Amino acid sequence: MATDIAMPQLGESVTEGTITKWLKEPGDSVSKYEPLCEVATDKVNAEVPATVSGKVTEIVTEEGKTVAVGEVICRVEEEGKEKDKAAAPAEKAQTDQKVTKPDVPKDSMKRRYSPAVLRLAQEHDIDLEQVEGTGKGGRITRKDLLKLIESGEMVPVQEKASPISETKAEPASVAQPNEQKTAIQREEGDEEVPLTNVRKTIAQRMVQSKHEAPHAWTMIQADVTGLVKLRNKHKDAFKKREGISLTYMPFFIKAVVDSLKEFPYLNSAWGVDRIILKKRINISIAVATEDALYVPVIHDADEKSVLGLAKAIHHLAEKTRSGTLTMDDLSGGTFTVNNTGSFGSIASQPIINHPQAAILSMESIVKQPVIKDEMIAVRDLVNLCLSLDHRILDGLMAGRFLQQVKKRLEAYSPDTPF
Repeated sequence: MATDIAMPQLGESVTEGTITKWLKEPGDSVSKYEPLCEVATDKVNAEVPATVSGKVTEIVTEEGKTVAVGEVICRVEEEGKEKDKAAAPAEKAQTDQKVTKPDVPKDSMKRRYSPAVLRLAQEHDIDLEQVEGTGKGGRITRKDLLKLIESGEMVPVQEKASPISETKAEPASVAQPNEQKTAIQREEGDEEVPLTNVRKTIAQRMVQSKHEAPHAWTMIQADVTGLVKLRNKHKDAFKKREGISLTYMPFFIKAVVDSLKEFPYLNSAWGVDRIILKKRINISIAVATEDALYVPVIHDADEKSVLGLAKAIHHLAEKTRSGTLTMDDLSGGTFTVNNTGSFGSIASQPIINHPQAAILSMESIVKQPVIKDEMIAVRDLVNLCLSLDHRILDGLMAGRFLQQVKKRLEAYSPDTPF
C-alpha cells in the first residue's frame, strides 16, 4: 500500500504552498526525513521531507502548482510493503489504493452550512448552490467563500435560475463571475500582472482581518524634540561602535512594550468566546522588499534594551531582504509596530495584523510651530496612529495606552542614557 505524502503545515497561518522543484522522481528510493521537493509559501521557502522510507511511486502535484495544506502531493511505497502487495490479488491492491479517502459522497455535506458560511453568504449575497466546496464531502467552508470574495467571482442569489437541478450542465449565471472579473475597462498597452503567492496571501489576510475584526482607530501627537536631539547626538558614535544605524524605531518599540505591560488587553487576541491575554510580548515589525511586505517578529521584546531592539530590528531586516527568514522569525507576534513615517506619511489607518488586537503606526517626524510656555517654538512632532479590534478594546483603553506611549517618548532628552 502506498503512503500518501501531504503538503505539511509550514508555519503559523500558512494555508498553501507551491511546488517549485521535485527532488525525487517516480521509482527513486527515499529515506525517512529525506527531502522530496522544494516548496515556496508566502513566508519562506522550505523542503518537504518524506514521512516514511521506501520508493516514490507517484507524483500527484506537478511543479508550479499551488496546493492547500493537507492535500496529497505524492505517494511512497513503504519498505517491506511491496512483498505484501504482490502477494495480494490485483483486485485487492486496487481497492487498497482507493481507500486513501473516506467513502463519502461528494455532495453529502454540500448543503450543511456553518453559521460563518451562512453569514458570509448573506453579507455578500452569494448563491451557495453554485459554490464548489472543498471541505469533507463537498462541504462549503469559510475559506471557500473568502477566496470567492477576494477573486470577485461571486454569484448573487438573485441570479439563481432555478431550484436545485440534477443536470451537470452549468447554468447560464455561472458565466457571470468571469464577466464581472473582466468588466474593468482595458485599453491598448494595459498589462496584466499575475499575483504572486505572497500577494495572494496578503490579500486574503487583509480581507480576513477587515471582515472579522471591527476596526476602529485613533491618533495622538507626541513632541519628540528631545528624542531627535538624543539620536542626533549619538548616531555617529553608535554607527561606529555597533556597525548599524541608530533609528527611531527601537525607541518607539521600547515605549510601546513598556506601555503594553500596563495595558495587557492591547497585547491580546480574540478567542471567539473569550479574550486571550498573551503572556509574552512579541513585536511584529513590517519590513518591505521590492515586491512584498513581510512581518518578522522580535520575540520577548520587553526584555530587550534600546540597543538590543536596534540589533534585533537590523538582524530581521537583513534576513528579510536576503530571503533567509525562518518560520520562527515570522511566528508568534502579539502586537505590531509599523514605521510608515519612513515613506513620509503623516497619518494612516493600518489594518490589524490578524489575530492581534491592535497595530500602531509611527508616522513621519515633522518640525512644526507650537505654543510652548506662552511662546511660539519650533518642535519635532510625530503622529501615532492606532488601529484596534473593537471587540476587545474601546476608545478609553486605547487612548490611555497611547497617552503612556506619548509620555515615554516625550521623556527623552539629549542626556537620556540608553
